[in-house]
Amino acid sequence: PLVFLLYWLVFNKSLKAQNAFIVLVSLLFYGWWDYRFLSLIGFSIVVDYTIGRLMEEEVRDRHRKGLLLLSLLINLGLLGFFKYYNFFAGNFAAAFTLLGSEISVSSLKIILPVGISFYTFQTLSYTIDVYRRKIEPTRNFIEFAAYVSFFPQLVAGPIERATHLLPQFQRKRSFNPVAANDGARQILWGLFKKVVVADNCAIYANDIFNNSGDYNGSTLVLGAFFFTFQIYCDFSGYSDIAIGTARLFGFDLMKNFSYPYFSRDMAEFWRRWHISLSTWFRDYLYIPLGGSRGGKWMKVRNTFIIFLVSGFWHGANWTFLFWGFLNACYFLPILLSGRNRNNLGVVATGSSLPSVKEGLNMILTFSLAVLAWIFFRAENLEHAFQYLMGIFSADLFAMPMLFDPRGTALTLLMVLLMVALEWIGRIHDFPLQVVETFEWGKRRYFLYGLLVLLIMVMGAFGENQFIYFQF
Repeated sequence: PLVFLLYWLVFNKSLKAQNAFIVLVSLLFYGWWDYRFLSLIGFSIVVDYTIGRLMEEEVRDRHRKGLLLLSLLINLGLLGFFKYYNFFAGNFAAAFTLLGSEISVSSLKIILPVGISFYTFQTLSYTIDVYRRKIEPTRNFIEFAAYVSFFPQLVAGPIERATHLLPQFQRKRSFNPVAANDGARQILWGLFKKVVVADNCAIYANDIFNNSGDYNGSTLVLGAFFFTFQIYCDFSGYSDIAIGTARLFGFDLMKNFSYPYFSRDMAEFWRRWHISLSTWFRDYLYIPLGGSRGGKWMKVRNTFIIFLVSGFWHGANWTFLFWGFLNACYFLPILLSGRNRNNLGVVATGSSLPSVKEGLNMILTFSLAVLAWIFFRAENLEHAFQYLMGIFSADLFAMPMLFDPRGTALTLLMVLLMVALEWIGRIHDFPLQVVETFEWGKRRYFLYGLLVLLIMVMGAFGENQFIYFQF
């Protein structure tokens, strides 16, 4: 709130002052977590700004390609060291052990910088687009630093493109009360999803996954269900808060989630889940590899590459790679049969309920997603397969073993409320936009009050960081 007031009341006379203030507070907020890593994000900003300027002055394609390669090596090298060093070192040693040789590989106590995967991809999109001549490199260092470090989305996205966000730092901004009101509503919705739905689901998902050997099949299903909504409401809740906060400051960020659990097939699911990352991989990896233009072999190869890389982006664990592999297996039959663009519109358009076919397809797609999330959440592959074996056991249809029946029921009720509101508002960017229609009238204030009350009464306020901070 203090930054908001200073931004509009003190620094509103000058675009340069506003941008400089954004850089200052963005680095202040990031440094509040761990000031030592300010040098890392500062290094990334300087490197890619400089490479962009050098590309502008260079006319020889070979030299421009060399500059792009330098940006890729530096950025991905830093990401690889901080995120994957111990993974590769450990698996390298394990491989030699299997061959009968013991080698010692030192593991480093490496702290993963918050948001490094997000701002690395954001700076890479800038240098790649400058190389492709899709955008003119900026000559204003402050504008570029503001683009990379913009605090609402710095640590967990959306991963913005320079073509979309950077020009917004180059235009004069004035306070827009309509946009600010819309942003405040989206922050409210994101906060409800995070502290009421996600953090309460986490209580039961964590207990069931951490003690999966003690529970029967029906309880394990419930644990997978809770984690499915935990990760969605946690991550999409953050995106809502980020997008809403950016609107308060006069910026439009890209939509990052579009009701993925209403998808009718897995191709539609991936068009609606973590949109900024999915489209990043599509534009900067999948299409350059040939996309879907080649024969079946190329389609199969590119699909597995894109999903395996996406899984590995999430973390240095075989569970994430298997999660990506499983989603590739889901997606590939749809792609090869040419049905990957069958469901482009909103489900049940013009109707209050889906058709029987749509409903069955939604249930199947949701079930496949739940199955894949088990591998995402498990500690390792052995744990994931044991969890699945526990589900498909003789006691699958027994009563769930609940340590807190009342709390479980209340959490399920909050999930159902969230799903109902998302269904009502599924044609909008976020559900609370629907209450601004004429039909809702003053009833919208009742809904706002209800959400605030639920946040205060049902909110799980503790050390519950966002899941995607670890990525």
